[in-house]
Amino acid sequence: MTDRALYLYTDFGLEGPYVGQMRAAVAAVDPRLQVVDLCHDLAPFRPRPAAYLLAALAPWLPEGSVCVAVVDPGVGGARDALVLEADGRRYVGPDNGLLAVVARRARTARWWTITWRPGRLSASFHGRDLFAPVGARLAAGQAVALAPRAAGDHVGADWPEDLAEVIYVDRYGNAMTGLRAGGLAPDARLEAGGRLLARARTFCDVPPGAAFWYENANGLAEIAVNQGRADQALGLAVGAPVRVHFP
Repeated sequence: MTDRALYLYTDFGLEGPYVGQMRAAVAAVDPRLQVVDLCHDLAPFRPRPAAYLLAALAPWLPEGSVCVAVVDPGVGGARDALVLEADGRRYVGPDNGLLAVVARRARTARWWTITWRPGRLSASFHGRDLFAPVGARLAAGQAVALAPRAAGDHVGADWPEDLAEVIYVDRYGNAMTGLRAGGLAPDARLEAGGRLLARARTFCDVPPGAAFWYENANGLAEIAVNQGRADQALGLAVGAPVRVHFP
């Protein structure tokens, strides 16, 4: 079953030709497919934080959908190209941990190595030449040459359940962490940027300019400043450590 949509998740940014070329590669397979830009401003060259964000976003993707995920600093090297089927959704991307956390948290997960290759494969743009066409074929119900892969035989299989770091900073300066808020006590405090932050329900529950943490709409512990920028106020960037203080 397919929802006839393909979701793109990359560190390419919307500037320049890269996302457009991926979209063109999808259209070349099946122009009827709807392409949805899930995220394109992931931290460049950082598959590990992107993996934890993807796992938080995964439950919002329709069952039967396909997500092409590309944060691939090892493009053209020895890393494999993978397909993951997890809880009825399929993910296409490099074997660098980017898909690992989705698999870890899924009720059911199966892996394949992509053995299909296009007639023309550049050394540096597998997002366009390999991953986008494979994702499009899967979404369109077309055959793709895949080889079954053993569970756990992928980069990131040994990564922690949650990541005590900043994994994404949005345009407002809010800093998402790799910690799931549901696993933290309501009165837990987060230490980040040299500050100890209490939990609040949402922005308007604290005064303007106050820093706090809250459970964001995707279930992650997020550090914010009401009507301000947490990244600037606390000196936070992707990879910044976060410590949990339990009462």
